[in-house]
Amino acid sequence: MIAYFRRTISQATTFILSLEFILCNMITYHLSYDNPLTHVLHITITIPQNKQQQVYLQLPAWRPGRYELQQFVQKLYTVTATGDKQSITVSKITKDKWVLQTNGAETIEVKYSFYAHQMDGGGSWLDEEQLYLNPINCLMAVEGREQEACRLQLSIPENWQIACGLPEEQSHTLVAANYDELVDSPSIASGSLEKRTFEVNGILFHIWLQGNCQPDWGKIIPDFEAFTKEQLAVFKDFPVTDYHYLIQILPYRFYHGVEHANSTVITLGPSELLMAPSLYKELLGVSSHELFHTWNIKKIRPKEMLPYNYASENYFRTGYIAEGITTYYGDYMLARAGVFTAAQYFEELNTTLQRYFADNGHQNLSVADSSFDLWLDGYKPGIPDRKVSIYIKGALTALLLDLQLRQITANTASLDTVMQALWEEFGKKEIGYTAEAYENLVENIAGKSFRSYFDNYINDTTPLEPALAEALRFVGCTLKITENPLVHESKYGFKITSDQSIKVAAIAPGSPASMALSIDDELIALNGRKLENNLQQLLSLPSEKTELTVFRNKTLRTVILQADGKNYYGKYTIEKNPDASETEKQNFKLWLKQDF
Repeated sequence: MIAYFRRTISQATTFILSLEFILCNMITYHLSYDNPLTHVLHITITIPQNKQQQVYLQLPAWRPGRYELQQFVQKLYTVTATGDKQSITVSKITKDKWVLQTNGAETIEVKYSFYAHQMDGGGSWLDEEQLYLNPINCLMAVEGREQEACRLQLSIPENWQIACGLPEEQSHTLVAANYDELVDSPSIASGSLEKRTFEVNGILFHIWLQGNCQPDWGKIIPDFEAFTKEQLAVFKDFPVTDYHYLIQILPYRFYHGVEHANSTVITLGPSELLMAPSLYKELLGVSSHELFHTWNIKKIRPKEMLPYNYASENYFRTGYIAEGITTYYGDYMLARAGVFTAAQYFEELNTTLQRYFADNGHQNLSVADSSFDLWLDGYKPGIPDRKVSIYIKGALTALLLDLQLRQITANTASLDTVMQALWEEFGKKEIGYTAEAYENLVENIAGKSFRSYFDNYINDTTPLEPALAEALRFVGCTLKITENPLVHESKYGFKITSDQSIKVAAIAPGSPASMALSIDDELIALNGRKLENNLQQLLSLPSEKTELTVFRNKTLRTVILQADGKNYYGKYTIEKNPDASETEKQNFKLWLKQDF
């Protein structure tokens, strides 16, 4: 027995020594700060066991979840390095890549600082209350060693907790299997984090809240459990062992979420309205959306992004799958789980429709081309009517595909079937899909050609309304268009902003406004009456003419608007058909899991 214990102790000692050896030889990222009010983080990268005469360091130029170059390097201060405690030469060879002349040094230390003052789902933030970190913003990769395990040490107050999907090896030290896992694991370190955990199908889900708010956990937890169960039912299993919601509740209006392998960061406000219906609906919607991303984009990934190339653009044409389908399922899962009523779900669908028809970009650039152009201006307003949102049109084309599959297969297949197949054939096997592979998969499930769907609504700009109206009839619903109640939009075809002054914000092509007004015209008077929040009332008055006084390029002008009898910027809504048949009502229930 004594020999057994001696052997056991010896084995444990050997394991501990082996673990210590592994940890000592990991690339280590150490973060500290002097004055949190400066928002400056000091970063030290310790690179052990170097065998190279030249070591290359690459800082990411973008982050997954936002497909545009963000040039994080703009927030870095001077990079210096030592090798075996001797200064070594650091040269910058691209905007965000450096080379170190190591002189054969075995251990290298790289030092620089980072300005952490961006509070959104993809940024980093330091103040006296918290350190919120998206590592991809500021941690460099050591080229050639990206697959090695690494660790992140945070010099923070002893009583602070860390909310993160990475394991905490020891107090305030996190360990990642490789560089990709490291930079895909955001964290919030704070002394005021609030946490709740729930379990679904044996999987732990952690909700971390940072911010001054009063959450109603008795409502939040059951709602999160419900949509989580519904999503797990689609895919049958989960890509990761546990999941973390890192939620920043802010004291001002905000809405943003970003997906990660086993976590999400959500920034939402204002904090005092967290449980108010309007903001709580946003919390549920973004949380459901980001959870769905755990499968769709983090695992089910376009071929062009497997693996990610953080140094430059990763062009892909399938944003309508990655983001569009996820946008559709975000709210759809809430309805299927009974968290949203059918009426609440239709409110969200109708908001999506209004955003789609808010301009005429859908007439000029396909959703596939808009996906490719994300890297150009996908997250900016851009020039008028040039592009369409992959999120908005992607969601509507996903709805169309779901309903068409249900109709063609007599409810034996749906978009669920497509997502299950994508997960089994590509996500689980870590094989990137192509647009062609996706199209073939849809056709195999449907048992017939879907060439018209892809040619018209994905790769071209064919109007969506007729096909969507027909598909909705299958579930007893209609696509209804009504006249816009705003006279300047419906009768004359222009939109306005009215913050400090009234300015023209958008003009419908071919409308009366297009012949008289220009973007950014400042509206001063109508038929001689000063405009001050009375445009609607004045345009509604009977008048022989409509004469607008405007400032254009700081010059006063008078223009005449002449209505042409057409309606512009119509209001599209999806509604239940009161004359729906019993079969259509049954189809509705199979689709939404709610009575008609």
